[in-house]
Amino acid sequence: MAKNMMGVGRVTVLPLLHMWPDRYMVIAYTTTGGFGDTAVIGHVPVPGVPETALMDVAARHQPTRLYGSTGGTGFAEACWLICVGWSGRSIPKPGTLELHDAAWSLDLDGSVELSKTMYGHDRLHVGSLTLADPQLAHQAREVMPTKARVGTPAPVAAD
Repeated sequence: MAKNMMGVGRVTVLPLLHMWPDRYMVIAYTTTGGFGDTAVIGHVPVPGVPETALMDVAARHQPTRLYGSTGGTGFAEACWLICVGWSGRSIPKPGTLELHDAAWSLDLDGSVELSKTMYGHDRLHVGSLTLADPQLAHQAREVMPTKARVGTPAPVAAD
């Protein structure tokens, strides 16, 4: 059974091209804890778009090349995901949805305690993020690019 966490605050919603050339998902980035020390990144469910585990998406982008492999299990993947969310908030591209006081819930897939502070965060929670307000949830789903292909998942390349 998945653990559910809830919060209210600033939420940044953005499209993520996770499989070249046209596989997108919608993710949301927010924070919780004292002074926002915990990053929360969730995929926003969009009808017709297969759910993809965020830690798997991060792993496919070879984050150990940037963050190394000495930070513990999931460290590099967590840092990569936090960077995506933090960067999406810091330098939003057109189409990014910025919500300043939104209630959200996260069906938790996993958490990573970071061995050092990255982008102002000491830990990451990942999962499926839902906005409580139906109108805001609709706006979040609309962040999905119209050019994005939906339906069957993209094939995974063999190692």
